[in-house]
Amino acid sequence: MADLQRRRSLAEFLRSRRERLTPQRAGILPGPRRRTPGLRREEVAQLSGVSVTWYTWLEQARDITVSRQVLMSLARALMLSAVERRHLFALAGVPLPERPPGRGPGPALQRLVDALEPNPAYLLDANWDLVGWNRAEAGLIGDPGQLEPAERNLLWLVFTDPAMRSLLTDWEGQARDLIAQFRTDARQRAGDPRYEQLTGGLRESSAEFRTWWDAHDLADLGSSRRRFCHPRVGALTLDYVKLAALDAPGVKLFACLPADAATAAKLPGLQECAAGTAPDEAAVALPGAPDGKGAPDEKEDPDGKEDPDGNREALSGTEADAPAPPPVADRRSAVPPP
Repeated sequence: MADLQRRRSLAEFLRSRRERLTPQRAGILPGPRRRTPGLRREEVAQLSGVSVTWYTWLEQARDITVSRQVLMSLARALMLSAVERRHLFALAGVPLPERPPGRGPGPALQRLVDALEPNPAYLLDANWDLVGWNRAEAGLIGDPGQLEPAERNLLWLVFTDPAMRSLLTDWEGQARDLIAQFRTDARQRAGDPRYEQLTGGLRESSAEFRTWWDAHDLADLGSSRRRFCHPRVGALTLDYVKLAALDAPGVKLFACLPADAATAAKLPGLQECAAGTAPDEAAVALPGAPDGKGAPDEKEDPDGKEDPDGNREALSGTEADAPAPPPVADRRSAVPPP
């Protein structure tokens, strides 16, 4: 019964579009003995390359097979808009061909990402290239704008940056999950030049990617919880909310929300990292500090020496000549999987 109702709705929709399309607009001479302002069934059949009988059966809601190619021809013949074309395919029960990726997010979408601060947020295109981010996200993963365009990709960062293995909690589990999600999300991208360049480059650059990609595992691109060990603000637990941008085909918005009060308190520190200023070390526990408040006080330094007047002597030998340790913060700190 439901299938019959769907065919009737399809027939009514086709009839309404045919009757609205004038011969002049379709490039047909109307002739002197025309009784309707719209097109005739035989004219639609001729324009779309199908038989008159078949098209008549379609408008009569008969149980006939409709292919994607025929639907595209009908959409062109009836000069359907993008919205009408999607409606036609939905009524016919045929998946609509994937729309090509857009030219990237517009200014309004980027403003939305910026407005989500202090929560990290970013935009991915159909191939998971980073096409937008806010300051909090830059403080979490480093500024993608400093990378070459081909490197601004979530999979590429996770599988080619050695820092990810220590900065991303459970790197292996999350990396494998990333591959399974990407394979599901990009299943119609095969043949796309950027898709082939990305997957081919990853197969050459990462043995793990090559092995796990060839396993053909699949996973839904749903909401998830991820944990990170940020070198400057400490442990973070984030819940990911994922939204599709209808006005930018192929683009998805990822908003990272704090999963607990401790993470929420640290998020403003990510913005400071992006701005190049360190968060208050008195409020941030650094890994390895004995009391969780940073480096020990100089008076408690077991390697220091004081003379009777209270002056500290310089360290001798190789300790005095040793170079200062590198800054704690790396250019990237962690790449959050979607």
